[in-house]
Amino acid sequence: MWPYYPELLAKPVPRYTSYPTAMEFEEGFGSDEYTQALRDMPSGTALSLYVHIPYCEKICWYCGCNTGAAGKVQRLTAYLDALESEIALIGRLLSGRGVVRNIAFGGGSPNAISTVEFVRLLDRITTIFEAGTPDISVELDPRGLSSEWALAMAASNVCRVSLGVQTFAPHVQAAIGRIQPLADIEKSVSALRLRGIEAINFDLMYGLPEQSLQDLDDTLNLAIQLKPSRISLFGYAHMPTMIPRQRRINGDNLPDAELRFAQSALGYEKLTDAGYIAVGFDHFALPEDSLAIAAAKGRVHRNFQGFTDDPNDVLLGFGASAISSLPSLLVQNEKNVGSYRKLAARNQIAVTKGVARNKEINEHGEVIQSLLCQGRAHADAGNILPKSDMLDVFEQRGLIAKCSDGLVINDAGRPYARHIASLFDQYRNP
Repeated sequence: MWPYYPELLAKPVPRYTSYPTAMEFEEGFGSDEYTQALRDMPSGTALSLYVHIPYCEKICWYCGCNTGAAGKVQRLTAYLDALESEIALIGRLLSGRGVVRNIAFGGGSPNAISTVEFVRLLDRITTIFEAGTPDISVELDPRGLSSEWALAMAASNVCRVSLGVQTFAPHVQAAIGRIQPLADIEKSVSALRLRGIEAINFDLMYGLPEQSLQDLDDTLNLAIQLKPSRISLFGYAHMPTMIPRQRRINGDNLPDAELRFAQSALGYEKLTDAGYIAVGFDHFALPEDSLAIAAAKGRVHRNFQGFTDDPNDVLLGFGASAISSLPSLLVQNEKNVGSYRKLAARNQIAVTKGVARNKEINEHGEVIQSLLCQGRAHADAGNILPKSDMLDVFEQRGLIAKCSDGLVINDAGRPYARHIASLFDQYRNP
């Protein structure tokens, strides 16, 4: 269905979960600026919160997240103490000016901590920020999802749960260090639905070692049978020099570029044929899901969790390596857990790097986000549009269509969306 142009995909480009991207973050920037931005925040500003739990019971070889083995109980307790200290500090700086609409827990695996610790942490957040009844979402590892956790999710009014499925093929699971029988996923889905949690996401991957087109097809069929409300289909990024745990994966067994493209195309075809609405280039949602509804209204956004229906301009991140996004800046917390704990113990802002945003940067960011989320963008030809010949390469192949005030990405251009958006990136195409 999609035309394959390897020369257009050869250049690595960011995933654009933020603009500027994390590659532009400057060491030592942001602590004072973030503090001032919080103090200057207008009363009633809608807030989204992200809480990072950088621990898992078992470490998977493919994972690029900032996470480590849960190990000793004292390690988790010390981290949660630091997390609560940071939350309290940010709460004091805000002094009740923000209104919390969304809270997302990610990792790692939030269910690496106990249900009692999770409920206590959520209570601290809602109390400090006077959060009321926000939408709460939690990423969970189905291998450790007990009935107790399902009950805790329901009792905590969690409205959405994301499960890390990746693949159902046993030999591919073995190749990425994540043994996870189908029965574990079925049990997790049943336990959540039994407690009234219907909004369930599956995270799937293509481009995995030893993964054939048939392996992915089988995984997609099983996922469709379980009918999660959303499915994310991510391409595996093999970066063993940056992520040491990936060195356990044999790079010779990875699908080549053409097979990766075919796998992505298969995912799109299978999921849309099954009734899922394609959102962006790697998310799919059932028509009744809030993400699909937002897509129909042109209200999809993109942040560090991927494509989302969260409309808030301010996202505050808590925990080691968490990123906060405000209109005037992007900042990231200290990544090393030990160093993060020390900053929290001294009652200091945990931010260690970031980048400022101005009007011009935000204009470029809006065009990039619009292209990725809505498949079209209006751009000031004198300020934003790249050189015409850069766009001509995509237009001549029928991937985009130019219009008087911008451009539209055609259906055939969907797998090239990030490469098209990168043309508007002033850091990569000054």
